[in-house]
Amino acid sequence: MHDLLIVGAGPYGLSIAAHAAAAGLDVRVFGKPMASWRDHMPRGMFLKSEPWASDLSDPGARYGLAAYCAREGLRAEHGVPLPVEHFAAYGLWFAERAAPPVDERLIRSVRPRADGFAVTTADGETCHGRTVALAVGVMPFVEIPSLVRGLGPAHVSHSSHHADLRPLRDKDVTVLGAGQAALETAALLAEQGTRVRVLARAPQVRWNTLPPSLDRPWWQSARAPHSGLGCGWRNWFYAERPGLFRLLPEPTRARVCATALGPAGAWWVRDRVEGGTTAGAAGSGTAIEIVTGHRLTGARHHDGQVLLDTQGPEGAAVFETDHVLAATGFRALTHRIDVLDLGVRDTLRRLPDGSPYVDSAFETSLPGLFVAGLPTASSFGPAMRFVQGAGFTAARLVTGVRRRVRRLGSVPVARGAEAPDRSPYASGTPGH
Repeated sequence: MHDLLIVGAGPYGLSIAAHAAAAGLDVRVFGKPMASWRDHMPRGMFLKSEPWASDLSDPGARYGLAAYCAREGLRAEHGVPLPVEHFAAYGLWFAERAAPPVDERLIRSVRPRADGFAVTTADGETCHGRTVALAVGVMPFVEIPSLVRGLGPAHVSHSSHHADLRPLRDKDVTVLGAGQAALETAALLAEQGTRVRVLARAPQVRWNTLPPSLDRPWWQSARAPHSGLGCGWRNWFYAERPGLFRLLPEPTRARVCATALGPAGAWWVRDRVEGGTTAGAAGSGTAIEIVTGHRLTGARHHDGQVLLDTQGPEGAAVFETDHVLAATGFRALTHRIDVLDLGVRDTLRRLPDGSPYVDSAFETSLPGLFVAGLPTASSFGPAMRFVQGAGFTAARLVTGVRRRVRRLGSVPVARGAEAPDRSPYASGTPGH
């Protein structure tokens, strides 16, 4: 019987594992490390967050992104976007050195038992744990608008379904949305020669500006401090005080999570979207058509293509396209956590927005079941939508797990402030 079973091996799952191992817990981790970053983002994308705000968390703070980049000779500088593939490689490096070994099998089901939980892998093995932490990432929560959902996979997909955009090269693609995923995906499509338009409800596309220097006069920092979620006191509060955020009234938390850090493109992708004809690696490219202020009202097939009915500033309009790519984000509804038995999902306490209720230690209404990441944003704030929230989550959640395990009669003995260093660098052997 393990003290803690972790389902998911992304930034949150690996950070929780590092903290749990350092606390002396008998922990086992399941999942393909950094799967969302490795398998659901096309090559050529960049990390929107600043490198210094993108660390996975270990108790000794020894395995941050800067340490990895320094070892690999990569740039990890403020104001310099980092390729997603470098961040994914960093996550694998972190997993090898800061976390217990990861069992890469997927989990089929999580079921409560009298003494804890039974977790069954896709190939049928069942493991038992006193507690479970679900760090399932964002993929279970993919949100595709209902109006286009029925078009079928040949004609509609989510932006996270594409590790490779080349199958769309010779098509006319309509990207739904006006956030970073929509705009960067549109740029990548245009750069490979795809005919692409961005179709958005927003009256205009919003762009983030180049962040100010970290080294600036004190009065500028006092007016708008840096944070992992951007400049300004509101963003600083969301990033640095998630525990206090949880004490806000539930309607306030819901409003903030629905409106804060809304759809916007990164400053470094703006020229690629607005600059007329974009040029790809092969020297070719097409212009991106930007259509804003249009609300989707219907979608239908016609002669092998899709007709999108919209309502815009000048009335009804119809757009003909080959493929609809929904860059419409994720919605963390409790019933979408499909590794949980349906009966468990139905009995969990929920917040008004459909996300699971969690207490101050990330424990759900089912004792011993913890949740991390996106589903906790309505409780702890916008930081939970980003890697920024992994450190706070890991420390707080592991404290809750130890408290739960102690009540069940198994008291782990902490091994100290840091997990054992399994890095080849610790033994003096050369790195890769």
